[in-house]
Amino acid sequence: MALDPEAVRADFPIMCRRVHDHRLVYLDSAATSHKPQPVIDAITDYYERFNSNVHRGSYQLAVEATDALEAARLKIARFVGASSSSEIIFAKNATEAINLVARTWGCANLEPGDPVVITELEHHANIVPWQMLAAERGIELRWIPIGSDGHLDLTDLDRILDGARLLSVAAVSNVLGTISPIRKLADAAHRAGALMMVDASQHTPHLPTDVVSMGVDFAAFTGHKMCGPTGIGVLWAKSELLEAMPPFLGGGEMILNVTKEGFSTADLPWKFEAGTPPIAEAVGLGAAVDYLTGLGMKQVREHEVALTGYALRTLHQRYGDDITIHGPTEPAERGGVLSFDYKGIHPHDVAQVLDRSGVCVRAGHHCAKPLMRVLGCAATSRASMYVYNDESDVDALADALGDADAFFIG
Repeated sequence: MALDPEAVRADFPIMCRRVHDHRLVYLDSAATSHKPQPVIDAITDYYERFNSNVHRGSYQLAVEATDALEAARLKIARFVGASSSSEIIFAKNATEAINLVARTWGCANLEPGDPVVITELEHHANIVPWQMLAAERGIELRWIPIGSDGHLDLTDLDRILDGARLLSVAAVSNVLGTISPIRKLADAAHRAGALMMVDASQHTPHLPTDVVSMGVDFAAFTGHKMCGPTGIGVLWAKSELLEAMPPFLGGGEMILNVTKEGFSTADLPWKFEAGTPPIAEAVGLGAAVDYLTGLGMKQVREHEVALTGYALRTLHQRYGDDITIHGPTEPAERGGVLSFDYKGIHPHDVAQVLDRSGVCVRAGHHCAKPLMRVLGCAATSRASMYVYNDESDVDALADALGDADAFFIG
């Protein structure tokens, strides 16, 4: 059964809001998604009924809180195809998850001159941690370029991967919407003797995700882009890698024993979860997984492809050469992210005028400044769609762009 965005919208309380006396047209889900009522209820239920710390108390509330946290971990493991819930590490976001890999696996395994390979599509979260290691440890950072079609240019992939220790790639670009060929890249990395990490922040909310089928060794994603709360992200990694990696942060919860002479670490996954974890956030993310599972990720993806195709056609038909939409032209080859330039009007001005019509888009470099330089622009306007959007939202965007035209050009 096809996804019904009108029925979905009814699950999101914020969709009842009006902005500047217009209905809310939210087209910024690549930055953060809205939260359905079941997620809000799950978080409220935790605080109202069994708020307690976890893994430490033997009283009823503590047992219920611990059970809820670990139940959420299991749901997430199943959602992404993990072999075990012990491979699911809670972090505060995908950025922290990637930093965890850089600071634990990276510092334990990378020597001066060792190559780490990333791409020109990356979010700063998958650039800066490796640049920090390059500055501190002298590793070599290599880049896979993009072609004029918005896809990765893999012409020289074998040469770029020669001698590499790690390949780390965004599964879906948060700027161009480009879907990277993760399995192909993972196989190439492994042939070269490198490990493969994927930033799945824009993939897990929108496409069926199976980390085993993807062939990767590490995967990071965040809760707030997939109908879950802020303040929680996930690192998945193969258990044998996690076992060999040193801990990330030190303190309570991640220890098995502490003496004056030293410490020993707890078992997975708690080895990497120092201190009180994001309990309410994990419960909320578990509810978000339930919600998306109920919608069906296949249906979510089909809806997004259809809506992206409608948006590309509508904007091009309405504005022709006056609008430049970056990235692949085929909807099936991209996510529901449309970064565009409109008549040379500054993206921030475009966003402010659209806001007067209740249309929410992002303007800026989208935490991808190296990509912006490749595109030859300092910033773009970005509309990004999700399960609660439909063709009427695209029409509202197109109409509001006409208002921007009238306001700035006359």
